[in-house]
Amino acid sequence: MGRNDSNVTKMRKKQILLLKIGVVVWVCVIYAFFLHKPAATSTQKSHDITEQLDKLEEELNKQSQFYSVLLNKLRTMHQQQQNLGDEAVLQDPIVESPLLDGPVLPVLLIACNRDAAVRRSLDLLLKYRPSQERFPIVVSQDCGHRPTREAIESYGEKVTLIQHPDLSDIEVPLKERKFKGYFLIARHYRWALNQMFQKFEYEAVIIVEDDLDIAPDFYEYFSATYPVLQADPTLWCVSAWNDNGKADLVDVKNGTGLLYRTDFFPGLGWMLTKELWEELGPKWPRSYWDDWVRAPEQRSDRACIRPEISRTRTFGKKGVSNGLFYEKHLKQIYLNDAYTSFTKMNLTYLMKDHYDLVFEKQVQASQVVTINDVKGDRLAKGGFYRLIYHTKDNFKKLAKSLGLMDDFKAGVPRTGYKGTITFFYRGLRIFLSPGNNWKGYNPSWS
Repeated sequence: MGRNDSNVTKMRKKQILLLKIGVVVWVCVIYAFFLHKPAATSTQKSHDITEQLDKLEEELNKQSQFYSVLLNKLRTMHQQQQNLGDEAVLQDPIVESPLLDGPVLPVLLIACNRDAAVRRSLDLLLKYRPSQERFPIVVSQDCGHRPTREAIESYGEKVTLIQHPDLSDIEVPLKERKFKGYFLIARHYRWALNQMFQKFEYEAVIIVEDDLDIAPDFYEYFSATYPVLQADPTLWCVSAWNDNGKADLVDVKNGTGLLYRTDFFPGLGWMLTKELWEELGPKWPRSYWDDWVRAPEQRSDRACIRPEISRTRTFGKKGVSNGLFYEKHLKQIYLNDAYTSFTKMNLTYLMKDHYDLVFEKQVQASQVVTINDVKGDRLAKGGFYRLIYHTKDNFKKLAKSLGLMDDFKAGVPRTGYKGTITFFYRGLRIFLSPGNNWKGYNPSWS
């Protein structure tokens, strides 16, 4: 697109220059003709002037026709240039026009003392960002780590750096001293989100941490789901993460555009609104903020949107969690690499009334099978199947057998919706779901 645009522009400038030169030359010729014409009688002068004026008018008409044709050609070339530009935009989804206009959705990157990780995260956030005005990046740094601060400052005006002013030690119960990092993180989150919503007055924020890679359509995903989040009060977040997003548990080939509702708060690249922060901020916990968010008192039966294929992937093996789940699960999450134009899709199917009707119908219509049927390759590919669990232990046994995460938070299994886990296994769409007499989540299943 850039080469075509440059060639057309150069050609237009050259032709306009020739046009101007032609007009100047013509005027000079007429002036020279009158200047050097021999003297004559007044009658003859009058006749000659009339004759010359007629000729001049004829020549001007010819010139006018010539320049009119030239102007039309230039207009045609300009239109072709615009068409080429439009085609190029359609072929390069990273700069699609829907992402250049719309609500401001800032990215808040939480950082501390990992300068190399911050650089890796910022490089991708900037690489895929379609608009600095629409997607400002704010890096909030805790810890006072100088190399990390200098790494952030090296990006200049591309990002905004804010620094947590309270670097004092934090009081932690004796039995939880080894978990002090979780207390510091909760304190930092509260301060940073207050800055975003109260000081900068943003209406929504996308939160990432300094150990996340993002997919090429990361911004596209959040742009398209934001209106749904606004419109449906039964939703309270959008997450780019699928806890069960391993390559052998998702439909890598055909699932890039699939989105779901989930009762489990996924985190790891997520969006919340100012309205939700005004609800949660005043009672924000001193530690373990993500588990606190998942408690029934905060969730209030609300759901999040999550993708079939993750738009984020963590590379942070080292951190306050000491690599918990990293080798077994987190390291294996598949990061989407096929750009999906979510802003061109109708995502209203994620609204609760419509989604629940279709979801429950799909689950009930699915063929009930056993774990031996699934793992024994006895089922037709492309079909929908249902594995039923009745107890916590039953669920954990089935989940482990399939490579799913088997833990619960406040009684909710990861990616669960109405107790059901949706995943893709060896060409089969499977629902791991409770029996039809399910009464809701049991908080003791944790």
